[in-house]
Parts: sequence; C-alpha cells; structure tokens
Amino acid sequence: MTMPRRGGLLAAALVLCFVQAASAAQYILRTASGANLSPILSSYGLVLVKSITDDGRTVFLVSDGTGPVSSSLVSQVSADPSVVSFEPDQEIQSSDTPPAAQPVANPAALAAAIQDHAVVQYYGAPVRESYVLQPALSLIHDPQVLSSYATGAGIVAVIDTGVDPNHPALRGVLVPGYDFTRDQPGFASELADLNQSTVAILDQSTVAILDKNFGLVLNQSTVAILDQSTVAILDGSKLPSDFGHGTMVAGLIHLVAPTAQIMPLKAFAADGSADLSNIVRAIYYAVDHGASVINMSFSSPVLSPSLSDAIAYAASHRVMCFASAGNGGSRVVVYPAAIQGVIGVGSTSLLDKRSPFSNYDTASVRMAAPGEALITTYPGNNYAGVWGTSFSTALSSGAAALLLQVKPRIYGGLSDALEHGHPLDIGMGDARLDVLSSVLYCLLPHD
Repeated sequence: MTMPRRGGLLAAALVLCFVQAASAAQYILRTASGANLSPILSSYGLVLVKSITDDGRTVFLVSDGTGPVSSSLVSQVSADPSVVSFEPDQEIQSSDTPPAAQPVANPAALAAAIQDHAVVQYYGAPVRESYVLQPALSLIHDPQVLSSYATGAGIVAVIDTGVDPNHPALRGVLVPGYDFTRDQPGFASELADLNQSTVAILDQSTVAILDKNFGLVLNQSTVAILDQSTVAILDGSKLPSDFGHGTMVAGLIHLVAPTAQIMPLKAFAADGSADLSNIVRAIYYAVDHGASVINMSFSSPVLSPSLSDAIAYAASHRVMCFASAGNGGSRVVVYPAAIQGVIGVGSTSLLDKRSPFSNYDTASVRMAAPGEALITTYPGNNYAGVWGTSFSTALSSGAAALLLQVKPRIYGGLSDALEHGHPLDIGMGDARLDVLSSVLYCLLPHD
C-alpha cells in the first residue's frame, strides 16, 4: 500500500510476525547467575556475537556459524543447567496495514484540523494549534492536570523506528538514546533510513511551498491534505511502510506530558523490520540508562522467553512498561502487552466506544485510551492524523510520566491509579484513560 506521508495519515500499531532470517542463525542466550559463559560456548560450538546488556551481565547474542535455526541445538542448550533460556534471534516484520475495520471518524474534519497552520507556543516550542487543542486531549482531562498538578517527569523510552530529532515540538525534550539497527549512540534518527532526496521532500522549506494546496482525501485508509502534484512526489520517494511511526508516538507522549524527557531507542527499521535481540537490548538499555517508563507500540502473537526476561528486569527496577493491544479487532492475546509487568492498551473512540480495529477482552487489554483521529508530530516539522492502539499506548505512557511527578514512588500503585480513570464495560479493561481522575486518586490517602 502506498501511503503518502505529508499531512494526515492512518497508521496502525506495529504488528510483529516472527520469520526465520536467511543468514547464519543467531540465538539469544541467558545464562544462570554466576555461570561461566566460556564453557557453554565451547560445549555447543557457539561463538559470542555481542552482549545484549551493557555490562555483559547474563544475556548474550551467540551464533553457531551455520545456516538455519537448529531445533536440536535449541533443545540441547536449553537443557543445560547453566542456561536459563536459549531461543533463536528471530527477524521480526511489522505490518503497518489499515485496522481490520474502518475507524468511525470524520476524515474531512481531521483534514481541516491539520490544514489549520496556526502556531502556538507549547512549553517553549512552536507547534500546530490543532495538535494542542485536539478533542482527545480534553477528553482525558489533560489540560486541567497540566495547569494545576503536573506536566511530566522522568524519562520515557520509546522503542520504535526512531524519531525526527529536529522536529521543533520534540527536540527540546529528547535525551540521547541508541540506534540498535546501526549500533550507534545518539538521538536515533529515523531519517537515517531515507536517502537524501527523500529527506529533502520532508524539509520544512519544501513543505511550506507544498502546503499551499490542500483538500485531497486519498482513500479509505489514508487521510491526506495534499495536492495531486505533492502526492506524486511523495509516491515517487517510496517512503518505507513504517517511516514516521516513532515520531508520531513520541509526539503524543510529549503532548500529554510536555516536560517529561523522551529517549528514542531505534530497534525497528523504517520498513518495519527488527531483530528480536534489538528489542530485548532496547529494554535493558532503557532500564540501565534511567528510563522511568518504556513505551512499546508493537505486538506479536508469539511469547518470547527473552522478551519476558527483559520485562521482568524492568519490573524489578520499578520501570513502568506499556504496550499496544493490537489492531486485529478480535479477542486475541498478544505480547508484550500480555506479559506480567506490562500494561496493555486498547483503543476507544471519542464517544468511549471500542474502536472497531482494537483487540479486546483479553489479558492484552488492561486499559483503554483514545486511538482514533489523533493529531501528532511527523518527520520534517509536519503533522499527521493517526489511528491505532500504538497511539493509545503513547497517551498512556505520557500519563504515567504525569503520575510519576505527582507521586514519585507510584510504581506499585500505577495500575490502581489508571483504573480510576473513566469507567468502561466494553471489554477494554476497567477504565479509559482520564489523567485528572488518576491524579486525584494519587493525591488521596490509601491504606
């Protein structure tokens, strides 16, 4: 599906599928505490590729130097008493496809909102007025919290496709993260996945010229405010399917908690592909580098022991984890949302109805948040209209940063606070996100 990327667009949550890589098989090895790595490697003909954690603790990426994954090797190594877990490092493919059912929203109204180029100052940065004044923000009572109680604290780590580090709305709150796809520290720019000619199309000065024409609704899955010539230019650039996803997620976190810091951790390429080991590395990295909240706007039908171990490590350090419940529109369990220690988030409309595309009524859905027709940041000083549980999750992660400022030791009571949002009885957890209700709950004495 070709998806022009200027203006508004529909973007679903990253949905992950595990596929076997074509190159020599690699495996994620977790050793028992105190175990010596060298005998394990020599016993099974393995070589160390890299440590998953910075300090070389107990999690490693290893290889046997051969071709396909060996199920017999997995069985043998897994049975070793010095080994806690041993699994193939799967290549993951995300799917930025439209949700299973058409969102209930007014594309024309969304297009009109994004066409409005009025600029306001939002915590020291110039942003679109329609971004700040969008209905979802009022629905969750965020403006009241920002004006009277909290504006956000701590670091929210975003495991995604990276960010646009130069977007005016975001650059003042970003802290250095890591690009695991290139093994480079820094601000993990998703623009690095594009060629220079495509980056130029997204440049602010270019967009200022193109923005003179508006009004085209491209199709059922994409709302865009582009003239035909702009569409042709962007189509020719062949933007990767998931380009911009991380910037869009970060924009909604910032919208809810504007003084919280955001740490971009790039585990996904712009085409939506990732290695499981990079996602696991990103979780450990976030914990070890001071994150208070981890946002994971992706889902998989497959439970990974290594992913579960990483989540447990985050929980042991009182790091709050949020993940999207998925866009299948069905009762299906997905991960990491269903892993203990993670709050899975589904999507609701502005009328507090379940979004037709949102998964529901499973362990993957602990709570809900608006996820339809949201306006958020997009690379190149642009803005987009988005749908999907990815973005419900981002709002919820931002809310956690607010609660962290109100009650710094809230970790153990986070779920209780969020469950005191707007009550729901539609298979979407106990409540829809209402940050004012949750903040007031935090301020009350509890046994």
